[in-house]
Amino acid sequence: MPRVLTEEQRAAWDRDGYVVLPDFVDLALLGDLRDRIDAIVSDYSDGGLPDGAATVFSTTEQTHAQDDWFLTSADVVRPFFEDGAFDAAGDLVVPLDRALNKLGHAMHDRDPVFDRFSRTGALAGLADDLGFVEPLLLQSMVIFKPPHIGGEVVCHCDHTFLWTEPRSVVGFWFALDDATVDNGCMWAIPGGHTGGARTRFRRQGAGTTTDVLDPTPYDMDALVPLEVAAGTCIAFHGCLPHWSAPNTSDQSRLAYTLHVIDGTADYPADNWLQRGPDLPLRGF
Repeated sequence: MPRVLTEEQRAAWDRDGYVVLPDFVDLALLGDLRDRIDAIVSDYSDGGLPDGAATVFSTTEQTHAQDDWFLTSADVVRPFFEDGAFDAAGDLVVPLDRALNKLGHAMHDRDPVFDRFSRTGALAGLADDLGFVEPLLLQSMVIFKPPHIGGEVVCHCDHTFLWTEPRSVVGFWFALDDATVDNGCMWAIPGGHTGGARTRFRRQGAGTTTDVLDPTPYDMDALVPLEVAAGTCIAFHGCLPHWSAPNTSDQSRLAYTLHVIDGTADYPADNWLQRGPDLPLRGF
């Protein structure tokens, strides 16, 4: 398989725990994905939301973590809302296209446009360059980060939530809008991936719990902004600490994230994300 990463980019991955790949996404694919997202949101606006779809997704409050709408979303496509999208009576206070936090978590397997975007030769080559033996596409999310109410994503690493033994998860984050400091771009701690995961989020009974493995807080002063143009892919190690601020601007910061694990690693039964037998994980 042809190499995707240069020697310099591979060195950046090893050193920093991430690599920024400008102009990675074909412009036609980028346009198709944006159009499909618009169509999904329009369908919700015209036809109404699915029953149970008022779940607010907030990494600061974590109320969704005990919510059945969230916990059974591994093999479907479901909307989740921003904190601030509803008033005390439960009515939307902003238009639907500015109220959504994300869609998750199986667009890459349930929707043909997302499938085409997520299973390109370039992505397969990138996974190969990063050492995957049996890459499996585990989770996908559209992150809306809408103007003015797009919420903070607390500093975390993805291995916490998508645990394998040994660690194998890698995130591919695609900018569908230009991402800037003003509209809530991703920030990361270069080299922070060497410290391992400090917590583990897992199922416990009918809900979830978080095991604290290392109580040391992340050094927020070490974060650096990753401002990128639309079409950029940021690949990041599963133990890389990353964060994003609220979007207080009047510009959207639409992104798509795909998480990949290695089929040679063990995926514990108490991970929160569990698919049913009718939708097994697939590779590229």
